[in-house]
Amino acid sequence: MTTPHAARSVDVLVIGGGLAGLCALNAALETGASALLVEKTASLGGSTVLSSGLMAFAGTEEQRAHGVEDSLESLRADLESTGLGMSVPALLDAYCAEQLSTYRWLQQVGVDFGEPHAGSGQSVARSHPVDTWNLIMELARRARAMGGEIELSTAARRLATDGERVVGVVVDGAHGEELVDARAVILASGGFSRNEQLLGRVAPAMAAALRAGGEGNTGDGLLMAAKIGAGQADLPFVKGTFGIFPFRSAAEEGTGILVVYKGAIAVNGYGRRFVNESLPYKVLGDACLAQPESIAFQIFDQVVMDQSEPSVPIYNFERRLEAGQVRSAGSLEELAEELGIDGDALAETVRSYNDAIDGVAPDEFGRVTLCGGVGLPTKIATAPFYGFASTTVVLATYCGVTFDAAARVTDVYGDVIPGLWAAGEVTGGFHGNGYVTGSSLGKSAIFGRLAGRNAAESVKDPG
Repeated sequence: MTTPHAARSVDVLVIGGGLAGLCALNAALETGASALLVEKTASLGGSTVLSSGLMAFAGTEEQRAHGVEDSLESLRADLESTGLGMSVPALLDAYCAEQLSTYRWLQQVGVDFGEPHAGSGQSVARSHPVDTWNLIMELARRARAMGGEIELSTAARRLATDGERVVGVVVDGAHGEELVDARAVILASGGFSRNEQLLGRVAPAMAAALRAGGEGNTGDGLLMAAKIGAGQADLPFVKGTFGIFPFRSAAEEGTGILVVYKGAIAVNGYGRRFVNESLPYKVLGDACLAQPESIAFQIFDQVVMDQSEPSVPIYNFERRLEAGQVRSAGSLEELAEELGIDGDALAETVRSYNDAIDGVAPDEFGRVTLCGGVGLPTKIATAPFYGFASTTVVLATYCGVTFDAAARVTDVYGDVIPGLWAAGEVTGGFHGNGYVTGSSLGKSAIFGRLAGRNAAESVKDPG
């Protein structure tokens, strides 16, 4: 394929307008480099603005204000154990080394963090809520103020190379394909949750799961990088997320809700529990897909409903009640009838669960906390009772090109591909075989910032 002549040039070219891309753009501009970001859709935000808006940081002001004791050692241990030891150690080290400075950098940008919550794979509460739309808009505003360019509806088609070095990107310009020369290119193009062909090849076990994520998440960056020899990591670990409402578009409701992490139990269509509800929601997602029709029900009472958090989408239970998705009743038997499940079985399931909390017998699935290692389960005993039909959704793919702790893309032999960096969901090797709540937005910001800074510095000293 013929590469068109370059129509323009820039020091750093960023592909993708989500959190990782905008952090990379800002960091590159801070060094004085010229930088351009191209986004193939008509708006910024990508999967970031559809996410639960949680970022995993340790040692923050918000944690101290709410009496949460945390440490880098605890954070790293949680990341490693949740990834089942499959994460690249150097990437975990980089996340931990850069996370607090990135948290403070985002505060300077104008980001406000809310009260930290416990999350999947966390031994303490370190999920910091943010307004994702404000986060994206502030980063874009700041980048433009520093002279950065942002072009929407501009798709990257392929990487241009000179020998082994990446030297630009072919994009769809106003008059067809054009080459943008770049001394450094950063892939921040997201995952492939919207690419059915690629999902079917990589994650056939997710066939029954719903699809969500950014509309542009079709694996463009992964495929462009693969074409020039980039390595790939974590593809076998693609998993769906538990908690989405199964009977309407997943995209309408974003991430779903995780009432189980505040005290609900999960039952199948027979009214029986099938999993330890405190496990990571990717594990819960797999367990749900194994149930009849891949549907489960989160069952809870008024005590749990009172913990609804309007500022945190996955804990905003009242919103789903108002939308008619959460059903309510004065008794468990009436609730079961509302949900179309066995009432006697549900009542017996709840009785057994409550007995375990009272110490009459051990919990049949070994549940001793609400979420990860945080919080104690409470009995489901205070009317009214509630039920939320739930299934599994592929929100993000959490796998992709191999990269190092400096955010440089590496090839199938582990060697650095000159001129190419990556950050965000397009990368693999960080999560391993599991996922800690807030680590996706966290790594997007951390490695986006690293990629932007390091790519721009390489322009000053190409080495």
